[in-house]
Amino acid sequence: MALLAAVRIRGFRSAADVELELGPVTALVGEARSGKSNLLRAVRALLEPQAPLGQEDVRRDGATAIAVEARLEDGRRLALDARPPDVSRTAPDGAPPVLFLPAVRRGGTLLDADRVPEAARPALEVFREALAGAEPGGSDAAAAGALVTALEACCEAEVKGLVLLIEEPELFLRPQTQRYLYRRLRAFAAGGNQVVYSTHAPSLLNVARLEELALVEHDPERGTRITRPRPLESDEAFRVVSEFDAERSELFLARSAILVEGRTEKLVLPSVFAALGHDADRQGVSIVECGGKSNIPVFAQICQSCGIPFVVVHDRDAEPGEDPIPAEVALNALIAEVVGRERTVVLEPDFEAVAGLKGHSGKPERAWRHFSTPGVEVPEPLERAVRLALEAPGR
Repeated sequence: MALLAAVRIRGFRSAADVELELGPVTALVGEARSGKSNLLRAVRALLEPQAPLGQEDVRRDGATAIAVEARLEDGRRLALDARPPDVSRTAPDGAPPVLFLPAVRRGGTLLDADRVPEAARPALEVFREALAGAEPGGSDAAAAGALVTALEACCEAEVKGLVLLIEEPELFLRPQTQRYLYRRLRAFAAGGNQVVYSTHAPSLLNVARLEELALVEHDPERGTRITRPRPLESDEAFRVVSEFDAERSELFLARSAILVEGRTEKLVLPSVFAALGHDADRQGVSIVECGGKSNIPVFAQICQSCGIPFVVVHDRDAEPGEDPIPAEVALNALIAEVVGRERTVVLEPDFEAVAGLKGHSGKPERAWRHFSTPGVEVPEPLERAVRLALEAPGR
């Protein structure tokens, strides 16, 4: 059964005119109210004949109709045209069935599937059986865990040809289970299905598979917009996988980011923000430790590909008036070329000197204590880094 290759959505809630290419797995990433759930509901409306559509689903900008069109992998087309309460659907035989798991059902019935296409009923029964295994009257986490059990059961039953739409699959799940769930979702897709989900969990974002990410933002005039990152080259992908973890994957959820060399800068910069009267977390700024200066260009390329505003802070590794060693000269030049000098803050000769710290022993702790002192004076380069991060246009 052919699955979805692309969807175009017009006039549906926040989506004035949005096109979304779909692979086996697509993760919708963005801030609250950016339109992620609206994209899922539009796909559901196209694929599920009994999906409810009302006047409240029509975009409030003078639009009078909803149009959702999809191209299948084999070139066939699906279409929905609606002027609620009138709805017209065009669907060829063999159009993929859909199951929708909204966030509001996660702690209980799990599915929004009162009337699903006949072709989706085998998978629906697998999900219902898994949900029945959850402890009656148990916690929200117990019911949410049934999602993992259901996906395992679907893989064992070799369910194929299903489009699975999930709002925030991470809800009520501990981090280890979230990581396992992501692998189950990929296994389910590899078995001949398609998964589209919205998420705020770094553990469900794979930096080595940027093509899976659809970055969703809301434009006041144009409504929901989507940015698709450029996939990494194979050698870059391996290098990034070895460096990225769930904490660094938080980058994809940031309004802006500061890329730094190591642990000391990551530990200290939140205190620098606080000394200047700001809270990095409140402002949605992620401070990302890149595992060394040589990794900064790769992280910068990821930010550029994903449209994430960012600033780079790195050591010059030479005293003012002196030249760094040739390797450092080349690396500094590469960072300036990739990042742009206007977004690069170079510390001369290094962080310790700029911060006024002597010696290298116990560096992270000493730096943290220094900048946590009330009334501490923040050096100009660090103040500039904070200002650039706060002034960066949020996504």
